[in-house]
Amino acid sequence: MTSFPDFADAPFGPLNQHMAKVKECVALVRPMFDSLIDGNHTGIEEHAQRIFRLEHEADVIKNEIRDQMPRAFSLPIFRGDLLAYLKLQDALADTVEDIAVVLTLKNLPVPGSLSGDLKSLVAKVLEVCDLLFQCTDRLKELRERDLTGPMATEILELVSRAEHAEWEADKLEYTVSKNLFRLTDADIHPTDVYLWSKVLMELGGLANHADKTAERLRRMIAR
Repeated sequence: MTSFPDFADAPFGPLNQHMAKVKECVALVRPMFDSLIDGNHTGIEEHAQRIFRLEHEADVIKNEIRDQMPRAFSLPIFRGDLLAYLKLQDALADTVEDIAVVLTLKNLPVPGSLSGDLKSLVAKVLEVCDLLFQCTDRLKELRERDLTGPMATEILELVSRAEHAEWEADKLEYTVSKNLFRLTDADIHPTDVYLWSKVLMELGGLANHADKTAERLRRMIAR
């Protein structure tokens, strides 16, 4: 069984342990799409299997946190806020798993006209996630500052940047989707259009979950 820090002393500790697994999942998104664009279906399957394992490990930690989390903290944060934050954080790993599932349903070809836009979309989505990770990497340092001071201000600025990056990701998703539906039957099989729509939707969802997690963190700090 995983050993967790004392919640009364450092309630963000267990959340950071869970986030470490989430980050490992997200880190596999780019290489998985690189394999997809290169037509390396073996690579896609290998990355997907690692994602499935990591998502399960994240779930185990999530459940341990829920079981062990006390109802009072030395920090001015409500138990409900922390549990809501945990749920949003866990949604990132769930979404990465969903992307991996779709990409392993069949050997999905990448239309040449979409590859450049797809790379840009993946990069922007991961930018949103990275801004969230920069926030969470600073959480341990808030313990002594009681959620105030320069570190809290820095986190709030990162949250604002994440919001803007998520908006940019939304625009890119829309552009790629429009380009997808401009393709003819000669360019792409009709069933692949459905799968690509699902992939794009899940990518957008990953950016959205990262943004919502950052926003929840802002609400906890600014309370």
